[in-house]
Amino acid sequence: MGKQAKQLRRNGIIPAVIYGQGTNVHIQIENLSLRRALRAAGTTNLIDVNIDGGGKRTVLAREVQAHPTRGDLIHVDFYEVNMKEKIVVDAALVAVGTAAPVADGLGSTPQILFSVQIECLPDNLISEIEFDLTKIETPDDVITVADLVVPDDVDILDDPEEVVARFEYLTLEEEEEEEEEESFLESAADEVEVIGKGKQDEEEEEDFE
Repeated sequence: MGKQAKQLRRNGIIPAVIYGQGTNVHIQIENLSLRRALRAAGTTNLIDVNIDGGGKRTVLAREVQAHPTRGDLIHVDFYEVNMKEKIVVDAALVAVGTAAPVADGLGSTPQILFSVQIECLPDNLISEIEFDLTKIETPDDVITVADLVVPDDVDILDDPEEVVARFEYLTLEEEEEEEEEESFLESAADEVEVIGKGKQDEEEEEDFE
């Protein structure tokens, strides 16, 4: 099987398996078509796979194996879903907006949690959840899982009290680095201005002569 799989890949065909609803089905998919499908769907969007003589299967890409250095696809595991049964997947958390204390130059709002587990029917899958950093109005405010907004037909399984993002004051070292950077930029601006004036003075002297 190993030699056959290598030969398939040389010919631009990637072996894959579909599991989850009864008997596993081993399939072969053209490399470019598979890459396009994976790029569009990721691991949280449904993919329809048409099998010769086996009808259509609705699946999620659960495991994608690739060569560690070349990045070539080696094998893909697809999980077949039942459209009437809820499934559990990860949804990415995406920050938007700017917290008021950050806008005031007091610090930053590092993101602590980058994904959560959600449960829903396959038709209701979402790949990401946005959270608004403007909700952090004071340095003491935090955003937790309970603050995340999702559609009514999607449930978040993570602990509601888990922190997603919070405010952190600038450390003394960071403040010094910022001051040094500002000082450097001001110095560079002064040098540019002086050089510009010097060139202008030379041109004026030439015109005078």
